[in-house]
Amino acid sequence: MPSFNLKALLLAAAALRAVSAHTTFTNFYVDGAPQGDGTCVRMSNNIPQATFPIKPITSQDMACGVNGDKGVARICPAKSGSQLTFNFRDWPDGSHPGSLDKSHMGPCSVYMKKVDNSAADNNAAGPGWFKIFEEDYDSSSNQWCTSKIMANDGKMSVNLPSDLAGGYYLVRPELLALHQADKSPPDPQFYVGCAQIFLQSTGSSVPKDTVSIPGYVSMQDPAMTFDIWTPSKQGTYKQFGPPTYKSGASKREIESRTTQTTQTLGLKPANCIMQNDNWCGLSLPSYSDEKGCWASSQNCWDQTSKCYDSAGPVGSKNCKNWESYCTSVKSACGGGNFNGPPSASSFMPAPLSRLTSTGSFAVAASPDNAGSKTESSTTSSKAEAPAIAPSSGDSDKSTQGGSVNTCGSNNGGLKCASGLCCSSHGFCGSSSDYCGSGCQSGFGTCSGGASKHKRAHILGRAHAHLKEWSV
Repeated sequence: MPSFNLKALLLAAAALRAVSAHTTFTNFYVDGAPQGDGTCVRMSNNIPQATFPIKPITSQDMACGVNGDKGVARICPAKSGSQLTFNFRDWPDGSHPGSLDKSHMGPCSVYMKKVDNSAADNNAAGPGWFKIFEEDYDSSSNQWCTSKIMANDGKMSVNLPSDLAGGYYLVRPELLALHQADKSPPDPQFYVGCAQIFLQSTGSSVPKDTVSIPGYVSMQDPAMTFDIWTPSKQGTYKQFGPPTYKSGASKREIESRTTQTTQTLGLKPANCIMQNDNWCGLSLPSYSDEKGCWASSQNCWDQTSKCYDSAGPVGSKNCKNWESYCTSVKSACGGGNFNGPPSASSFMPAPLSRLTSTGSFAVAASPDNAGSKTESSTTSSKAEAPAIAPSSGDSDKSTQGGSVNTCGSNNGGLKCASGLCCSSHGFCGSSSDYCGSGCQSGFGTCSGGASKHKRAHILGRAHAHLKEWSV
C-alpha cells in the first residue's frame, strides 16, 4: 500500500543578522522548572522580524506582541507565590548566545491580566492589566534593569502575588530600551510577550488599579524621551503605568472574585510523548498487521507535517526528532515488522535544565532528571554590567582586529572592528542605530550599515514535504 515519506526538510537560518541585537521573550520557568521553548508563550508569526521592537506604542501589539491577540494551545500551571523566570533571546531558537545589545539599556516590568481562558483569541489588548514588578535604574550598582538581564543570560524572575484569585491569566514581561529615546524623533523600543498560565490559588483578589494596553503610556510621558546617556540624569527616571501591586494590599485596591481551583483548558494531552513549542506528538495507534503498521506510519508523518507547519520563532528542533522516529516506524513496516509501534524513547530530546533562583534573577543549574540541584553560580551583576562610560582598559571591549563593543572619543579612542560603525553614544554595530545619525567616522565606518530591519530568524517553517510512493 502507498505511504508518504518525508524526503527533505529545508530550514533557513538567521540570514542577514545585524550586529545590533534586538530580542524577544521565548520561554519561561515555573519555580525553576522549564516549560519548554515557546510553550505557553504567545509569539510573533512574522518569524524574520520576531525580535523587532513593537511600534508604534499605540499599536494593539503592545499588549502581547505581534500576533499576540492569538492564543496558543497550551496553558502552563503555576501556584500562588510561584516564581516565574522569563527568558529573552536575541536568536529565538537559542542557536547563538546573547539576549540584547549592551547599548539597549532601560527599565523592565511585568504585568498580569485575569481572563476567562488564557488560550482564547482576542483577550490581550484592552483593559484589565495590573503591574506586579518594575525596576529601572539601580543607583547602588549603576545598572539599568535590562543590563542585569543581559548579565544573567537573558533571564528575569518575579514572584506571583500570593493572594490573587485562582484562574487563568496572561503574564506580560516588558523590556524598554531607551538608547534611541534622546533622538529626534525619539525612538523608545518596547519588547513584550505573554505567557499563558493557570494560577492555582485559594486567594480571591484581583487588583482594581488596572490599565488598558495599549493606552497606559504615550509619547508625552517623560519616560519615552529619557536621556540615559547623561550621567547626571541617572536615577531620575520616572516610571509609567499603574503602581505595582503587592500581596496583602488594602481592600481599596482589590476586589473579590470566585476562585477557579481546577484547570480544564490548555492541558498537556495525556498521550503527548514529545513537544515542540505548543505542538504535541501523540502516541501512535497500536498495530499487529501490515495494514495497521502503514496506517500508524501515516499517522506519524501527518503529525510531523503539523509540527513543522506550526513551528514558530523558537524553531523546529523537536520536529526533526519526531521525523526520525517516523522514519524508524516506516522502516519497521518496510522490513516486515508489523507489531508496534516501536518506543520513541531513543528519539526524545535531551532533558531541559532547571534553574536555581537568586533574587530577581536566576541561572541555569542541573537537568530535570539529575539527582540534586547545584548551587547558584550567579555572579555579581555589578561586575558584569556595561558601564555608561567604559574605560579603555576594559578587557572585553576590544579584540586584535578592533573593538566589537565600545568605541569613540569617550571610550579611550577605541576603534571598531572592520566593517562596524561607531554610534554617537560609543557602541560598535552594523545597523542604522550605529551607522546613521551621529556615527563617529573616526572610530569606524559610517556607510553601508545594514538597515535595523534587515535581519531574519527564518526558523522552523521553511521546509519541503516531498511524496515518495512505495509498496
